[in-house]
Amino acid sequence: MERRSIAILIALIGLIAAAVIVVSVVREEPKLTKINIGYQPSTHQLAAMVAAEKGWWEEDLRRFGIETVELHLFGTGAPEMQAMLVGVLDVAYTGAAPPISAMYEGLDAKIVAGAQTQGSAIVVRPELVDAYEREGPIFFKGKIVATYPPGTIQHTVFTKWLNDNGIDPKDVDIKAIASPSDAASLIGAKSVHAAFLPSPWPEKIDAEGTGKIVKWSGEIWPNHACCCLVASDKLIKEHPDIVKQIIKTHINATEYLKEHPDEAAEIFVKLQGGDLSTIKHSITISDARWIHDPHLEVESSLVYAQVIYEQNRERYEAKGKKPLSEADIFDTSFYDEITG
Repeated sequence: MERRSIAILIALIGLIAAAVIVVSVVREEPKLTKINIGYQPSTHQLAAMVAAEKGWWEEDLRRFGIETVELHLFGTGAPEMQAMLVGVLDVAYTGAAPPISAMYEGLDAKIVAGAQTQGSAIVVRPELVDAYEREGPIFFKGKIVATYPPGTIQHTVFTKWLNDNGIDPKDVDIKAIASPSDAASLIGAKSVHAAFLPSPWPEKIDAEGTGKIVKWSGEIWPNHACCCLVASDKLIKEHPDIVKQIIKTHINATEYLKEHPDEAAEIFVKLQGGDLSTIKHSITISDARWIHDPHLEVESSLVYAQVIYEQNRERYEAKGKKPLSEADIFDTSFYDEITG
């Protein structure tokens, strides 16, 4: 009887151990072998393109088991953040405003590095430039202006500038476009009076003669944050070493493009098309500044968070949401560790 009890006990222990092994296998996270990075067709995000063309993404991440790094092109930050919300992207190069807007809607991600400041411009149809120069911001009242959708850098900067000059943005017909090429087509067809776009699109429009650059975003808002590097909370929590290496690669690519602007222009044209001389000219005259320090983007990003909150206050308050804080938006710990 005693031997039988011992045998039963041993059998039970074996069953429990087997069950633990099965549960452990089921719960084990699949090995991460691919990183998906979002970006847009702007020179603001040249670091992503330079690292891709040089093969640095795969080369630097190979030791972490990453076999493939795929870049996904988006027309603007709004659809890019939708892709991140549903888990398509692990990392994104985007303006600081779109992830902030998406964070209000439930995006679990953080800005982990800066990418670029300023670098957008207002272009006005040539025959309207004199009127704009006489009237200033009031010129846009009753006009049609093509720019990126609500929640993006360009829309946020432009509407804030209107408000700062006593103009209700509702008195301007702000036409949200799906991509900068759409805005270039609209101003070329004289379907809009002006456009507010990131480089190199204002320079392209100016070179084509369908519009004239009248104001850079750095004049509207000096040193405002524009593009940044965003990582999903899932990647941050489960693969911090990969996030750290992605930031290191980004820093390397940023410094390289600053030292080799002509080569960076050639890489842009190879990947995005366009006239090389126009892109080189754009890099020369644009007020964009390529950076990687996320701390340089905190101040204006908090303003973006407040502006976006005010634009949606009623809906956010109904959901019990409060304006996002720096800790909600940024995780600078990786960058700080890398740079000491």
